[in-house]
Amino acid sequence: MSVFSHPDFDRHEQVVFCHDQASGLKAIIAVHDTRLGPALGGCRMFPYANDDDALRDVLRLSRGMTLKSSLAGLKLGGGKAVIIGDPHTGKSQALLHAMGDFVDSLGGRYITAADSGTGDAEMQAFAQRTRHVVGATPRTTLDGSVASGDPSPSTAYGAFVGLREAVRQRLGRDDLAGLKVAIQGVGHVGLGLARHLKAAGAELWVADIFDANVKQAMDELGAKVVRPQDIYGLDVDVFAPCAMGGILNEQTLAVLRAPVIAGAANNQLATAAIGVELQRRNQLYAPDYAINAGGIIDVYYQRNGGSAAQIDAHVNGIGDTLREIFIRSAASDVPTSLIADRLALERLQAGGESRPEAFQRQAS
Repeated sequence: MSVFSHPDFDRHEQVVFCHDQASGLKAIIAVHDTRLGPALGGCRMFPYANDDDALRDVLRLSRGMTLKSSLAGLKLGGGKAVIIGDPHTGKSQALLHAMGDFVDSLGGRYITAADSGTGDAEMQAFAQRTRHVVGATPRTTLDGSVASGDPSPSTAYGAFVGLREAVRQRLGRDDLAGLKVAIQGVGHVGLGLARHLKAAGAELWVADIFDANVKQAMDELGAKVVRPQDIYGLDVDVFAPCAMGGILNEQTLAVLRAPVIAGAANNQLATAAIGVELQRRNQLYAPDYAINAGGIIDVYYQRNGGSAAQIDAHVNGIGDTLREIFIRSAASDVPTSLIADRLALERLQAGGESRPEAFQRQAS
């Protein structure tokens, strides 16, 4: 299938297929839009079943990054990279260096960062071959301690802020004590979200395809573990998708009972029609690229400079953005997913809103 006729091709500016025979690297980099700035987005590593699955993922993810940065008020475009392979067994220094070389070959049009299947070590390896990477440099936190450049804690915290706002809007409660939450995927971000929820008094159910992840959630947080196929149908208040995309589809909606859907996964809706159906069923959906913007906000400040207080203030603004989406959706009976798209595209076409400066003033 031609890239240009692919159903998820959305006027992408550039799609690069990367292959290094010596290391076995097979990867795709997609640059969706650079009108607001260079295309920044994470590099994911996943054992895709086939090349078309990888292409579909990178096209959808890169478009989502454009909308995410626009909605968050960041002067960044949207891009993404995927490496086809098992993140637990398929990495080598040669493979990571080869990927860094491909990123560098784009001359800064695409800036990479950590994502599912990659983290600090991978960013450090990329940084040995390109300067167009964020998340590889340790930074000083608000309390004076040194933290890694990994943005996943900010993604997790932003998801918690957004989930809390969704619960307030749909369930009318500010106190999360006793809130029942099912989390799909407890990797770096999902586990971070689980920790925030546990600290707030929530009850947790978790599922993950990796046994080590669920064991940690069970041992550390007392979470109840269920099989991956059972996580959708639990009688809980919130379903929090924190794994792969496309998990809100006709099959899962047939059993999904939670009145609130708020999690950190990208591209949660299999199709736009699913967002319409959720609205009809009165299940409040927190649009993925609105609620999971904490990571891109974090790396924006890593790249451009800013204090921990500024990052925290901007990430807390995710709740304000979602509140606006929820209120507009309720007033117009238009799905939250479409309201989020409209807001993001309005800001993109207007050249972006200078919201980071506003959040900096709030934090000062």
